[in-house]
Amino acid sequence: MITEIGITAGEIWHFLDQHGEVKLSDLLRGIDKPRDTILMSLGWLAREGHVILVEVESDYKVSLRRNA
Repeated sequence: MITEIGITAGEIWHFLDQHGEVKLSDLLRGIDKPRDTILMSLGWLAREGHVILVEVESDYKVSLRRNA
């Protein structure tokens, strides 16, 4: 399972790199993986400081954290 979470985290990173800031709902539709795996991978990326999550109404905006 850890391997699948890591692979999915890479897919999320590439998706965000190509699309910029997206709604979580769009990210879930854009990556062909189970919702739970995507959420675990997103949590991993957030914990490691690679993504920014901002709550907006009933959704979240997700973007890559760019180093200055």
